[in-house]
Amino acid sequence: MAELVNHARAEAGCPALRIDERLANAAQRHSADMAERNYFSHTSPDGASFVDRARAAGYPRPGGENIAKGQRSAEQVMESWMQSSGHRANILNCRFTALGMGLDTRGWVWTQVFGR
Repeated sequence: MAELVNHARAEAGCPALRIDERLANAAQRHSADMAERNYFSHTSPDGASFVDRARAAGYPRPGGENIAKGQRSAEQVMESWMQSSGHRANILNCRFTALGMGLDTRGWVWTQVFGR
């Protein structure tokens, strides 16, 4: 997935994102939480946002979040995100410098968290 994201960013003239374990932790926990509690939203049932989750994982400057559900490959989810203006804007935001990704295969729930 990181290769696909960074390839799209390179084509748009943006620098590559580095993988950050804190963002990856926040992303994985959100994917798992959505699968376990059977919801699909940027806001968890207890009201936590991606900013709250990233900061709780120790990342000081969260920038954006993409979520998807049902796609069975990185290529499929990336294609879906690139066809959505909001998701595409996150992927191609040249101000973002870091990325964390999560996937829970119980519902094929994907999360990307971007940082500045």
